[in-house]
Amino acid sequence: MAKIVLAIIAVVASFMLVDSLSCNKCNFGIVGFCLTGNKETCSTNSSVCYTGKATFPSVSSFSGFNSQGCLDVNTTCNTSTNSTLLGVSYTLAISCCSTDNCNPITTSGAPSAKITLSAAIAAAVLASAWGSML
Repeated sequence: MAKIVLAIIAVVASFMLVDSLSCNKCNFGIVGFCLTGNKETCSTNSSVCYTGKATFPSVSSFSGFNSQGCLDVNTTCNTSTNSTLLGVSYTLAISCCSTDNCNPITTSGAPSAKITLSAAIAAAVLASAWGSML
Protein backbone atom coordinates (compact mmCIF):
# COMPACT_ATOMS: atom_id res chain seq x y z
CA MET A 1 0.00 0.00 0.00
CA ALA A 2 2.81 2.40 0.87
CA LYS A 3 4.44 1.77 -2.52
CA ILE A 4 1.20 2.69 -4.31
CA VAL A 5 0.87 5.94 -2.36
CA LEU A 6 4.52 6.76 -3.05
CA ALA A 7 4.04 6.06 -6.76
CA ILE A 8 0.98 8.33 -6.90
CA ILE A 9 2.90 11.12 -5.14
CA ALA A 10 5.80 10.70 -7.58
CA VAL A 11 3.49 10.91 -10.60
CA VAL A 12 1.72 14.01 -9.28
CA ALA A 13 5.05 15.65 -8.46
CA SER A 14 6.38 14.95 -11.95
CA PHE A 15 3.33 16.66 -13.50
CA MET A 16 3.83 19.66 -11.24
CA LEU A 17 7.47 20.01 -12.31
CA VAL A 18 6.63 20.22 -16.01
CA ASP A 19 6.90 23.83 -17.10
CA SER A 20 4.35 25.12 -19.53
CA LEU A 21 5.29 27.76 -22.03
CA SER A 22 4.22 31.28 -21.11
CA CYS A 23 3.47 33.70 -23.95
CA ASN A 24 2.43 37.31 -24.24
CA LYS A 25 -1.21 37.51 -25.36
CA CYS A 26 -2.83 40.25 -27.38
CA ASN A 27 -6.29 39.60 -28.80
CA PHE A 28 -6.26 42.72 -30.94
CA GLY A 29 -3.59 45.25 -31.74
CA ILE A 30 -3.54 48.11 -34.19
CA VAL A 31 -0.57 50.02 -35.66
CA GLY A 32 1.81 47.96 -33.53
CA PHE A 33 0.16 48.61 -30.14
CA CYS A 34 -1.85 46.06 -28.19
CA LEU A 35 -5.13 47.30 -26.78
CA THR A 36 -5.38 44.62 -24.06
CA GLY A 37 -2.15 42.80 -23.31
CA ASN A 38 -1.59 40.05 -20.75
CA LYS A 39 0.13 36.67 -20.26
CA GLU A 40 -1.10 33.26 -21.40
CA THR A 41 0.04 29.79 -20.39
CA CYS A 42 0.03 27.38 -23.30
CA SER A 43 -2.01 24.20 -22.94
CA THR A 44 0.28 21.64 -24.57
CA ASN A 45 4.01 20.92 -24.58
CA SER A 46 4.11 21.25 -28.38
CA SER A 47 2.79 24.84 -28.25
CA VAL A 48 4.77 27.85 -29.40
CA CYS A 49 4.33 31.59 -28.95
CA TYR A 50 3.24 33.46 -32.06
CA THR A 51 2.88 36.98 -33.39
CA GLY A 52 0.55 37.49 -36.33
CA LYS A 53 0.56 40.71 -38.35
CA ALA A 54 -1.86 41.70 -41.09
CA THR A 55 -0.57 44.52 -43.29
CA PHE A 56 -2.10 46.22 -46.28
CA PRO A 57 0.40 46.85 -49.11
CA SER A 58 -1.90 49.39 -50.77
CA VAL A 59 -1.89 51.53 -47.60
CA SER A 60 1.82 51.85 -46.87
CA SER A 61 1.40 54.40 -44.05
CA PHE A 62 -0.81 51.99 -42.04
CA SER A 63 1.18 49.31 -40.23
CA GLY A 64 -1.82 47.00 -39.87
CA PHE A 65 -3.29 44.76 -37.20
CA ASN A 66 -1.62 42.23 -34.94
CA SER A 67 -2.41 39.46 -32.47
CA GLN A 68 -0.27 37.32 -30.19
CA GLY A 69 -0.55 34.29 -27.95
CA CYS A 70 -0.10 30.52 -27.93
CA LEU A 71 -0.30 28.41 -31.06
CA ASP A 72 -0.86 24.68 -30.56
CA VAL A 73 0.13 23.57 -34.02
CA ASN A 74 3.25 25.21 -35.42
CA THR A 75 2.62 24.31 -39.08
CA THR A 76 1.76 27.95 -39.84
CA CYS A 77 4.88 29.32 -38.15
CA ASN A 78 7.17 31.63 -40.08
CA THR A 79 4.79 31.84 -43.02
CA SER A 80 3.42 34.72 -45.02
CA THR A 81 0.21 34.52 -47.03
CA ASN A 82 -1.50 37.00 -49.33
CA SER A 83 -5.26 37.32 -49.51
CA THR A 84 -8.07 39.82 -50.07
CA LEU A 85 -10.84 41.12 -47.83
CA LEU A 86 -13.67 43.11 -49.39
CA GLY A 87 -11.53 43.74 -52.44
CA VAL A 88 -8.51 44.98 -50.46
CA SER A 89 -5.38 42.84 -50.56
CA TYR A 90 -3.48 42.13 -47.35
CA THR A 91 -0.53 40.07 -46.19
CA LEU A 92 -0.67 37.89 -43.08
CA ALA A 93 2.71 37.05 -41.56
CA ILE A 94 2.99 34.65 -38.61
CA SER A 95 6.23 34.31 -36.68
CA CYS A 96 6.81 31.87 -33.82
CA CYS A 97 9.26 31.33 -30.98
CA SER A 98 9.55 28.76 -28.21
CA THR A 99 10.85 30.42 -25.03
CA ASP A 100 8.87 32.10 -22.27
CA ASN A 101 7.46 35.50 -23.31
CA CYS A 102 9.58 35.57 -26.45
CA ASN A 103 6.87 37.40 -28.42
CA PRO A 104 7.32 40.98 -27.17
CA ILE A 105 4.22 43.05 -26.74
CA THR A 106 3.76 46.81 -26.98
CA THR A 107 0.85 48.10 -24.98
CA SER A 108 -1.16 51.08 -26.14
CA GLY A 109 1.07 53.85 -24.91
CA ALA A 110 1.75 55.35 -21.51
CA PRO A 111 -0.91 55.39 -18.79
CA SER A 112 -1.32 59.14 -19.34
CA ALA A 113 -2.27 58.46 -22.96
CA LYS A 114 -4.92 55.98 -21.78
CA ILE A 115 -6.28 58.54 -19.33
CA THR A 116 -6.36 61.18 -22.03
CA LEU A 117 -8.26 58.88 -24.38
CA SER A 118 -10.68 57.94 -21.60
CA ALA A 119 -11.19 61.62 -20.75
CA ALA A 120 -11.83 62.44 -24.42
CA ILE A 121 -14.40 59.66 -24.75
CA ALA A 122 -16.09 60.70 -21.51
CA ALA A 123 -16.20 64.34 -22.66
CA ALA A 124 -17.73 63.31 -25.99
CA VAL A 125 -20.40 61.20 -24.29
CA LEU A 126 -21.14 64.00 -21.81
CA ALA A 127 -21.37 66.61 -24.58
CA SER A 128 -23.70 64.33 -26.54
CA ALA A 129 -25.93 63.83 -23.51
CA TRP A 130 -26.05 67.56 -22.78
CA GLY A 131 -26.75 68.30 -26.42
CA SER A 132 -29.74 65.96 -26.44
CA MET A 133 -31.14 67.66 -23.32
CA LEU A 134 -31.10 71.11 -24.85
